[in-house]
Amino acid sequence: MHTEFNNNILIFLLSAIGLIVFPHVYHLPIAVIGFFFLLLCWRFTGVWKESRLPKKHLILFLTVIAIFILYSQHQGILGRDAGTSLFVTALGLKLLEIKKERDLYLIIYLAFIVAASQFLYDQSLTMAAYILPVCCVLLATLVCINSRRPQTLPALKTAGIIVMQAIPLAIVIFILFPRIEAPRWMLFNDSHQARTGLSDSMEPGSISRLGLSDELVFRVKFAGAIPPPHERYWRGPVLSHTDGKHWTQLKSRIFENTFGKPVVAGTPYQYTLLMEPQNKHWVFALDMPAEFSLPLIRNSNYQLITSANPDKRAEYKVTSYPKYNTGPITGNGYKDTTQLPGEPSGEIKQLVKRLHGFDDVPENFIKQLLQHFRKEDFHYTLTPPLMEENPIETFLFETRYGFCSHYAAAFVYLLRAAHIPSRVVTGYQGGELNRAGNFLEIRQANAHAWAEVWLENQGWVRFDPTAAIAPERIEQDVNLGQLMPGGIISFAPSDTHVNWLKQARQLWSNIDYNWQRWVINYDNRNQARFLSSLGIDDIKAMVYWMMALIALITAVLGWFLLYRKQQTTDKAVLIYNRFCKKIAQRGLSRGAGEGAKDFAKRIKIQLPKHAKDINRITAVFIDLRYGNNANPDDLKRFSRLVDGFKV
Repeated sequence: MHTEFNNNILIFLLSAIGLIVFPHVYHLPIAVIGFFFLLLCWRFTGVWKESRLPKKHLILFLTVIAIFILYSQHQGILGRDAGTSLFVTALGLKLLEIKKERDLYLIIYLAFIVAASQFLYDQSLTMAAYILPVCCVLLATLVCINSRRPQTLPALKTAGIIVMQAIPLAIVIFILFPRIEAPRWMLFNDSHQARTGLSDSMEPGSISRLGLSDELVFRVKFAGAIPPPHERYWRGPVLSHTDGKHWTQLKSRIFENTFGKPVVAGTPYQYTLLMEPQNKHWVFALDMPAEFSLPLIRNSNYQLITSANPDKRAEYKVTSYPKYNTGPITGNGYKDTTQLPGEPSGEIKQLVKRLHGFDDVPENFIKQLLQHFRKEDFHYTLTPPLMEENPIETFLFETRYGFCSHYAAAFVYLLRAAHIPSRVVTGYQGGELNRAGNFLEIRQANAHAWAEVWLENQGWVRFDPTAAIAPERIEQDVNLGQLMPGGIISFAPSDTHVNWLKQARQLWSNIDYNWQRWVINYDNRNQARFLSSLGIDDIKAMVYWMMALIALITAVLGWFLLYRKQQTTDKAVLIYNRFCKKIAQRGLSRGAGEGAKDFAKRIKIQLPKHAKDINRITAVFIDLRYGNNANPDDLKRFSRLVDGFKV
């Protein structure tokens, strides 16, 4: 190929590779990304000054540096991050030794692998919309390499046509090809990839750190009516043990039958949970989860646990009842939920006594306690002051500024001081309604803590002391964009006018939700369920349907490509066809597949007087059709030459 075209192809290829690796800036160590883009820039300079490219010894030295960077960042070569870094680094090194056409092919294939690795980190529709055109650019590079006259726009058009032709086949294979999931032991998990979220313990201020996070936790689609905001409590870890500052789960009793089996009543809510990847095996169901299927189980605290891989997005169908009675409490259950780290302070006892915690029924004490929070000078804030020593007393009698975790912990502590079984429940509360898709979006900002109190003949009953201080927190969503002085939270009213920007955001979120449900989450269970609805119940039928549809699509594409009459866009060919029509008037038609030289040789025998003009027209046509220097003026001269030809 011509040197100029080689340079154009290299620039085209290097630009595409830079676009492919760019999203990994958010995933891979800065040392790996920096090393790759250093090599890429080095290769860019070599496009114009090849002498600046490194020699063999320097490339070997760079390879040693690359190995050191990979090992120091990942301590090995196994795992998602380490494997992706290995491919990215290998791609950068290979760019420095492009000598033959086969090197370009190898680089393009490596680039396709790096492009596919993006979906190990981000499977959103946004990433798919980004990667698809970039891969089209890579494919266009292959078209340019194999073209006699490489041009950018025609190559991109050809690549786009190829991709569009492949999409129907990809859809059929995606839907019908058996979904085979790798065993857990074959998965390389990068455990060092931390995720924000709730913990199995709580201390003052721990949940408030999530209060401004817009990170999505799960989405919920209801089969019927959506529960009102005050019933949207998504149950997570239940914390029963405290040392006065920290609240933790009693893991030794998490599957013991220390509490009664709930009896549910009322109108149930049926819904589908789409959980985002997380570190814990927790599924946040609406209180009280009663009907669910494997891999979900319910522990003794009525929290749903999944045995599936939590690091993978998963969908679960659950039925919950807002009215329930958990029944009696056992001796161990009573002991665990009245535990305190020591004798309560005098101030605590005095407060409990003043609110009739020692001499009245629990229901009246709870009422008095909530009234105390409501009438006294307590405030709900995302930025409470630090309470390192005696956080309960400090919060109740000094600062009186706190987040939901402060109120829940203080509420339960005061109840236990009155020997009333109680515990802290963490999870999420509320959720924003996506009006475009009619589903709820629950984010980290919805993280919440509330209390449960065991009452005679009622079992565990939910009480939310936060509702006494900031009822808007329960009825409306947190407005993350508006914090009042001191970190006091502002709440957006439920009937706030939805502007066009929010509408666009919700519309995109709805599209992404369906993308996640029907494409990303299309595993073997969902495939079996979907195909069964179409009457395809076994692998044999799946294979037959897949082969039949592929054959049909192939036949349609074959007809379109081979038999559909195409209109050529090459102006030189159009002008030459006019010449052939003039010759055909003498009964000398050009045969199918007959080349211009062979045609000229045959007609010169019949038209010897026009041999010179025939040779000239044929030579100009071949030069314009297969040469590299055609321009509009040449086409005009060729047109005048054909128009002046008289048979």
